[in-house]
Formats: sequence, structure tokens, C-alpha cells
Amino acid sequence: MKYGMVRAGAYTPVIKVGNPDHNRKAIIDLIKQAEDSGVEIAVFPELCVTGYTCADLFLTRELMKKTVQAVKSIADAVHDKTVAIVGAPVAQNGRLYNCAIVMTGGKILGIVPKTELPDYGEFYEKRYFTSAFDGVITSEDYGVPMGNVLFKCKNYPDLIIGCEICEDMWSDIPPSVYACRAGATVIANLSASDEVVGKAEYRELLVKSLSGRLHCAYVYADAGEGESSTDVVFSGHNIIAENGGIIACSDPFERGNAMTDIDIERLIYDRRKMGVRHTDKKFEIVDFELDDKLSGSLCRETPRYPFVPTDDSGCRAELILAMQAAGLKKRASASHADALVVGVSGGLDSALALLVCNRTIAKGKIKAVTMPCFGTTARTKGNAEKLCAALGIEITTIDIKDTVNSHLKDIAHDKTDVVYENAQARVRTMTLFDIANKYNGLVVGTGDLSELALGWCTYNGDHMSSYCVNSGVPKTLVKHLIAYEAARLGGKVKAVLDDIMNTDISPELLPADNGKIVQKTEDILGKYDLLDFIMYYYCRYGFTRKKIEFLLKTAFCDVDNAQIQKALDTFFNRFFMSQFKRSCMPDGVKIGSVSFSPRSDFRLPSDIEN
Repeated sequence: MKYGMVRAGAYTPVIKVGNPDHNRKAIIDLIKQAEDSGVEIAVFPELCVTGYTCADLFLTRELMKKTVQAVKSIADAVHDKTVAIVGAPVAQNGRLYNCAIVMTGGKILGIVPKTELPDYGEFYEKRYFTSAFDGVITSEDYGVPMGNVLFKCKNYPDLIIGCEICEDMWSDIPPSVYACRAGATVIANLSASDEVVGKAEYRELLVKSLSGRLHCAYVYADAGEGESSTDVVFSGHNIIAENGGIIACSDPFERGNAMTDIDIERLIYDRRKMGVRHTDKKFEIVDFELDDKLSGSLCRETPRYPFVPTDDSGCRAELILAMQAAGLKKRASASHADALVVGVSGGLDSALALLVCNRTIAKGKIKAVTMPCFGTTARTKGNAEKLCAALGIEITTIDIKDTVNSHLKDIAHDKTDVVYENAQARVRTMTLFDIANKYNGLVVGTGDLSELALGWCTYNGDHMSSYCVNSGVPKTLVKHLIAYEAARLGGKVKAVLDDIMNTDISPELLPADNGKIVQKTEDILGKYDLLDFIMYYYCRYGFTRKKIEFLLKTAFCDVDNAQIQKALDTFFNRFFMSQFKRSCMPDGVKIGSVSFSPRSDFRLPSDIEN
């Protein structure tokens, strides 16, 4: 383990019904395969040592004797860097239990019996097995705790494994509920779920929804080839879910195994944030130990753009734009506003704000204003005008150079510095608010989530508005939404939006050089692709800089280290010192899981020192 990552696998051995010796060998072969792949938690199907479909063979003394021998032999083969969990019948006090047997380092740690025994349709487990009891006893055959047992990693205490078996997951209150309330972060489900039409989709829904409700990882190992097909078939549908999403899965009947890295730190963060109820059910905790090293490269997808939808249908983009428009419409209605006033610069953020206004209100009620000054280039000014023309929105041009020069003269300032830059931003904001007063309108803010994170805005300049439609949208998502609208609207709108997306990001507050932008935001701050990635993992999960750096290098393996370090330095240097701007940010609609609203989501002292 490293950075809170634990590698898990769900495996389906090809078994022979009623032949523990053959099944022992098949299971050991897969355990060795798992160990070679760096798997630390290997989960196998329900009753895989004997086969789930043994029927009345379960009642025979010979099968039980061979099962005990096979289980002990499997345990002997498990090294101390892997926890293996196998399914087998266990005899106790004249009764037979359907159990998960947990083992590592050549020894058996404990046994967890199945609680819910199906006795309908093709299932008849109550013919052979007894439901789990409440409490912990010592197993007659294995001399280890049996019952309400959890398994805790000594060198990483946040990793606690709980077990349940097949039907347990399908019940109204699965045993995993109590295990997770008692601290379990990973649930192993040993299953023999036969396949019928439509069941695979429902099975996936159950697994991911349970992992989401319990803020846990869920490793589901399914029976497959070798089980009896007298009346049913088993597909080996293995699934691993984390916090509501499937992160690894094998297709039914493909004889595949599912393997991935589970991020325990994600789960713990959400548990601390959301809260986990306590349980009165008592569990015995059995300790084990794992290596503190990550085996090879990360074995899970690390998207470069965590804020950007991965689907190509446009459904998510359409939803986000509808949310922005709905929020703005409500604010305009509640304020009895007759107009929406928006500053259009020819850049990404103002383009998106204008597109949202276009969805919200009649075009004649949109007051678009472009305010060129010292750094404005013909390209950006032209794009502002072209976009409005393509959308059928009238635009007003107000050159603010004289106003800014007069103001700078009034305060006796003649340097090209932060005062020079901020004066322009504040004059623009003053102009927009005065126009809004003139037309009984609202000033629509254009600043985005990434700029709020970094404080890349002028306090009481572009920082302020009546309602900020982009305050929940990071820069990488801004680009995605504009690309979606460009494709949807087509024609002249698409042509100008494409050019806006290909223009360097800039506040254009410093004089241009022969008509070219000289103040390029990403040259100053670093690439927004990297900055948004950092913001997501720090603000969504509270990861350390060291872990975020590891994830950055995994996702952006083609980016040189200097760029990565620059982005990390920029984010962590600017994020805390900019809280005072976020503490008085305008209202705006929450879009995703990261929001900086001081009223509902993100609370931090304005004068915090990092």
C-alpha cells in the first residue's frame, strides 16, 4: 500500500463440483497470479472450495473432511503480502454454515458466515445451511474467530475489511451496513449468483449503489465455469466498486477477473465529511499487515480532466448549461430585472456567460458590452462582436481608456503594475453596474471556479457581479461547454467559438505588442489542465501535495516535471491567500462536487495562513 491505495482483485476459478482438491489447486494458481500482480486483497466466489451446486453432497462427511484439508492447504500458500478470502462450508456445533474464510501469511485469520439464506426459485440453501449467529465463537475445525469479525490492517488502520456473501447484498439491510458502521472500508462479497436475462445490469446497480451509500469499496467475486448447469448457469461476473462508481468489471461468461487499486483515502474523506452512524452490533477485530509499497504503476484510471464529462452524448453538458440558465432565470425573476448585463471580452468565460444568458432571456433583454482598453487586441474585440452578431444580440462598445487614464491621474499613478491592471478591471465593473442601474438589470458575472481557487480576479473588479453563472465551472469545463454549444449551434456561432477556444487565455490588462497578447495567463500561473486537476483532488478529497503530485505524474506522464512543480507551487501558494476573495463572492449556482460558496460549501477563515 502507498498513498492510501490498496490493490484488490475478484477472481473466478474454474472448479469441479464436489472436488475440493481440484478446486484448491485452481484457487492457489489464481492466488499466485494475484500476488504476481501486486494484489493485496484477493476475493473468490461463494463456496468455491466445494462448488456452490453440490446439493446433498454438502451433508456428507467425506466432502467436509476434504474441504478442511483444502482450506488449510490454500492458507499455507498465501504469502504475507496478500489477504485471500475464499468461500467454503464450515461445520460448527452440528450445523453447517456458508462462510467467507479470510487468510494471509500462511494462516487463517477468521471466518464470517452468511446471514441471508435464499430459499426461493432455484435456491434452497436452508436445506443445508444455518444462518449466521450474532456474536463470535471459535471455529471447531480452524481454531479462529467465527462470526461478527472484521479484519484490520495494522500498518494502515483505515483499511478494515468486512465480508458478506451473495444474498446478503440483496437483502433489505445487508450485513455490510453494520460492518461499515463499525469501521469497515472494504467489503468483500463472495457470490454464486446465477445468470438470467437482465440480472447483470441489476447486479451492477446493487454493487455500486451499496458502495455509494456506505462510502466503501465493494469487491464482488462471482461463481462461474464448472458449477452445475442442471437448471442454471453462472457467468463469473466480477465487479469492484468504490463510493458509488464501478472501477473494474469483468464481462459475464468471458472468464475474466477484475483488478484495480482502491483509494481508501477517498472513502475516509467522504465518511468524515458526510458522517457515519454508529452500530450497537459488536465485532471482533483481527489484525493483519501489508507492505507499505505500491506495486508497480497505478492500476486504475486517473482521468486528466476530472471535472469534464467523459460521455460523448452531450447529456451532461446540456444539464450543466440548463442548471446555469435556471439559476440565472430565478435570480432575474426574484429581482424583477428587465435586463441581463454582461461584459463580453472575446475570451472563454464571457463567451460562456453570454451563451447562458442566450438560454435564459429574450435576446432583446441582453445588454452585451465590450470595453476595450490598453491590452485589448483586435482579435478578442472582433470575436466579442462576431459572437454577439452570430447570436443576434446587440453589443455596445465603450472604450474605457480615457476613464482609466483620468483615474490613474487622479491618484497620481503612472506605473504599469497591479494598480494599473486593477484600475481597468474596476472601471469595467463600475461601468457594467451603472448600465445595469440604467436598464433595471443584473450584472452577470463571468469569473470561473478556477479563477476563484487561485484568486485570479480583481477584488471588487471582475470579482463582483449580481449573479455569477460560472462560479461553479472550472476552466477545463468551460472549454468543454463552449465546444458543446459550438457543435450544437453550428454555423457562424461555431466559427467564432472555435477561434475563441484557440485564443490564448489572458485578462488583457497589459499593452499588446504589435496587436499580440503579451499577458498570457497560463505562462504566469501554469496550465489550467494541471491546475484544475490539483484543485479537484485537493478540494474534493483533501489529498496531500505529495499524493496529488503522484497522481499528476500518472495522469500527465507526458508533461515535464518543471510544469508539474510550477502548477503545484502556484496552487498551494495562491489558494489560501485568496480566501478573502471567496469569502465575499457573489451568489452563483453550484455545478459539481467542488464549490467555494462561503454560504453553503466551503468555510475557511479569510486570513488563514498556510
